[in-house]
Amino acid sequence: MRKVNRITAAITALFVLGALWIYPAQGAESNRHITVSGVGTVSVIPDAVRLYLSVTSLSDKSASALSGASKAASGVRAALKSEAIASKDIKSSNLSVYPEYNYTQDKGSEIIGYRATQSFTVIIRKAESAGKVIESVVSAGSESVAINGIAPFISKGSAAMQEARAAAVADAKSKASSYAKLLGASLGKVISLQENSAPSYSFPMLGVAKAEDASTPVIDLGEEEVSISITVKWAMN
Repeated sequence: MRKVNRITAAITALFVLGALWIYPAQGAESNRHITVSGVGTVSVIPDAVRLYLSVTSLSDKSASALSGASKAASGVRAALKSEAIASKDIKSSNLSVYPEYNYTQDKGSEIIGYRATQSFTVIIRKAESAGKVIESVVSAGSESVAINGIAPFISKGSAAMQEARAAAVADAKSKASSYAKLLGASLGKVISLQENSAPSYSFPMLGVAKAEDASTPVIDLGEEEVSISITVKWAMN
């Protein structure tokens, strides 16, 4: 009976010693680490342009004003189609018909007609052709067309994001290696990596898209910066 108890006690002691050997080792390893942040930024020329435009018609009756705006909008759509703009890239963003007033001290406010307006957001996927597209739209719609604004943007940003991520990792590793050297250690395996935020894009800065001729509008595409921030934890040897 005593022999059995001695064997049991010996086995229990082995488990205890094993635990004392394993857990401190893991704890010590987890405490030897370094955590740094890295930022990667790349500059990219936008490859697409958003065009904001509208057509307007003024008439003495609301129905005829709307009909005039619809006719002008059809001309704009035809012009966009002739410039290889797909239907999926033409989006109506507003349609309105409202009375126009004239105010005098004698008569006060009087309705002088009705104004119908239809607005569009158009994606031009070949940024270099934006000037030609705008020229065609204005020619088709004549005085009824208003160009309300443009916005160059990156439609295919996956390659730029990969470059930014690579730059962020290189930045983090450079910092970590520098700190490890100062501490008389070296970097081990990566314990964790966290991307702190979605890739961010800056506003356009520099650059010019060339026009085909002097009458075609010149669209300044500029550059956008794609930036990614990460946090990386390395084990230290």
